Amino acid sequence: MIVLGLMALAWSFGLQERINLQSFQTHKEELLSFVANKPVLSALVFMGVYIAAVALSLPVATLLTLTVGFLFGKRLGLIYVVSGATVGASVIFLVAQSALGETLRAKAGGLYQKIEKNMKENAFGYLLFLRLVPVFPFFLVNIVAALFNLPLRIFAAATLFGIIPGSFIFVNLGRTLGEMKSLNDLVSVKTLLAFVLLGVFALIPTLYKQMKTNIKE
Repeated sequence: MIVLGLMALAWSFGLQERINLQSFQTHKEELLSFVANKPVLSALVFMGVYIAAVALSLPVATLLTLTVGFLFGKRLGLIYVVSGATVGASVIFLVAQSALGETLRAKAGGLYQKIEKNMKENAFGYLLFLRLVPVFPFFLVNIVAALFNLPLRIFAAATLFGIIPGSFIFVNLGRTLGEMKSLNDLVSVKTLLAFVLLGVFALIPTLYKQMKTNIKE
């Protein structure tokens, strides 16, 4: 309930609107100085901010990823982003699982039971697909996984590996954030298509396993 309360408070104060490109452009020299003078503390601070933003489902992950890439470079930036996003997603996953899961599962009935069984048997493959294909909202995948009562270890592992490709691209794009005028059209249609194809290939073993199970039944 504490996290849900913080989420409502953050949205009511418009925190997601305060974290924007203009604000970064205004303070980028201060941020660079902070990272240069206190690399360990700055890394912890930015990871904490990333975790909080993801856990509170604030729509600022793209800018934060670019910012981390700009400040820390592609290698450290990727580690901080992937770690922060995985921890933050796990927090909201656990919150949704405990606060919403039982109520919604009780109302869903027999269809839910059938889908839940399939999801649990192929959880990693489905989650990996949802993480690899960037058309699915990050926060929505967290909640859907929680509603189907998937194990945390599978959720965290699929999130960790599934967000690496997209995070790598945005962390690298972060090198140009200092001169960027808009976040629109950062990723081309070809790049999105490549993610979709990657997701489909990742899903093939899961689909094959499910087909074999259906044939046996």
